[in-house]
Amino acid sequence: MTKLGVEDLLDATVDRLERSESRPGQVTMAREITSAIESGRHLIVQAGTGTGKSLGYLVPVALSGRRTVVATYTKALQDQLAKFDLPLVASVVEAELGHDLTFAVLKGRSNYLCLQRVDELNDRSQQLDVDPAGTAAVRKLIEWSHETLTGDSGDIDWSLSDNAWRQVSVTSEECPGARKCPRGNDCFAERARALAQESDVIVVNTHLYALDIASDGSILPDHDVVIFDEAHQLEDVVSSSASVAIGPGRVASIASTIRSVIADDALYTRFGRAGTSLTTALAARSGQRVALPLEQSIADALVELRLCTDDSLTAVQAISSENESVKQKALRAVTTATRLIEQIDSCLTASASFVAWVSGSADRPLLEIAPLNVAPLLAERVWTKRTAVLTSATIPASLPQRVGIDMGTCDAIDVGSPFDYENSGYIYCAKHLPPPGTDARDDAVNQEIIDLITAAGGRTLALFTTYRAMHLAADAAQERTDFPILRQDDLPKMALVEAFSDEPESCLFATAGFFQGVDVPGDTLSLVIIDKIPFPRPDDPLLSARRDAIGQTAFAEIDIPIAATQLAQAAGRLIRTSSDKGVVAILDPRLATKSYGRLLGAQLPSLKRTITRSEVLSYLHDLSRSR
Repeated sequence: MTKLGVEDLLDATVDRLERSESRPGQVTMAREITSAIESGRHLIVQAGTGTGKSLGYLVPVALSGRRTVVATYTKALQDQLAKFDLPLVASVVEAELGHDLTFAVLKGRSNYLCLQRVDELNDRSQQLDVDPAGTAAVRKLIEWSHETLTGDSGDIDWSLSDNAWRQVSVTSEECPGARKCPRGNDCFAERARALAQESDVIVVNTHLYALDIASDGSILPDHDVVIFDEAHQLEDVVSSSASVAIGPGRVASIASTIRSVIADDALYTRFGRAGTSLTTALAARSGQRVALPLEQSIADALVELRLCTDDSLTAVQAISSENESVKQKALRAVTTATRLIEQIDSCLTASASFVAWVSGSADRPLLEIAPLNVAPLLAERVWTKRTAVLTSATIPASLPQRVGIDMGTCDAIDVGSPFDYENSGYIYCAKHLPPPGTDARDDAVNQEIIDLITAAGGRTLALFTTYRAMHLAADAAQERTDFPILRQDDLPKMALVEAFSDEPESCLFATAGFFQGVDVPGDTLSLVIIDKIPFPRPDDPLLSARRDAIGQTAFAEIDIPIAATQLAQAAGRLIRTSSDKGVVAILDPRLATKSYGRLLGAQLPSLKRTITRSEVLSYLHDLSRSR
């Protein structure tokens, strides 16, 4: 094999992009990741917008010969890796090194069509378990099952309802496994897993990787290296995947699953009573944290549900039928019931290392239990088993501590950004506005927004921390300007971003879901407005428990890092290419008046800083006239 350094391979890859601008941060990133893989030391890489971090980690991975899992937070990035970046790198590896780089995308089981469910729907002896309005959609999916090579819902090019897809898919909690399924040899999910087993690079969603962590490695193939892209999300995703949620909706679902297999009205009535008991017990604690061990009323309701589920499990296991559809429905019911029993037991035995609370509404409350600290889990099941690279445009200072990385085994670098932020525009703090929570703030903020977007000629992405603030501002903008106003709930996210991109003078008003994953380069976007510092909610149950555990320094260790990361992600929507220019307007005077403002500002792009309103309005006006 030709000896080729990582910089040579990166140069060869970049040459194929016919890209002229220099990205020294990408070279540094690739070089440091190569060293990390060779030494076995973990690496944290803060790589600013424009670095080209995907190639920055894929090229050294390709050269290393180590099996690697890339865990991405967003579907858009997963698609970019699978459809563009990895094929590009693979073609260069073949040309320059003379061997194949194999790769696969692996998703959760519910993303793949289940051929056994399709067989059951086609079995005329079984009733089609679909409402009449959804029958046509399910029939279309059944027809598609004969054409698709992957069974992946992501390959469907028509509008698809969640209800229709549920009829032809199964969750990991329902599937009895390939060995017990007559279509196990043909299973799309199993094919995807088999392909992943043979691949050099496996791309997964971070949530799936977190489920693999929670299951102690039962989902993904063995691998030597893991890359966490958008690593600032890692703690939240692992915490969510290791949590348990049980409520009346879950009871209704298990009851329906059992009823599809056995006709026992008495058992079905028992599930109804168990659901009512659980609702009553949880509703009394709606919106509150719950002490562990669980108080008697909630524990009693869970025990009642467990006994009912256990009896139904016994009844289903006693079923004897020659009909394959009936047998498979029974197997799914057994799997589902067993999983629920396990989760009830985990709730009843949860220790002080977990946090419990009741979310949802009073009529549909949900008991949630999550680990207080995911660091021990990650330390045991990731950091001690393989080399990890964690990268993001914004890395919170507290990340290593929060996820349990021993800095004695880890290096951290910041490769910056290739963009000339200093000459690309301003970060403007509207210091003159009333602070959040004070009288007259809404009117003052909305007028500021109108003045800013008028100066910018539209071309605005306005981001808000609440739906209320978003709608108030959007209403005011519609009433007092002539610019097209798009709102977050007008269209699906990608369609909304496309509509915004296609109309340069439009303004898009959205909430936290648009703080990241929105890429609108060019003249369409000149102004990003952020209504206030995105501090996490003080009443968030999990964060509240973590604050209690930390004590007096909790604000500095939890709230500021979260707010700084979210603020930087939102501000990062503005400059997406080297030619972009504009303003990030933060309408929260605390950024300029509070001591923590300096900490938050340190994470923001290095655009020029100002609190002078006239300077910003003049700059936006001139920028608008030039376009």
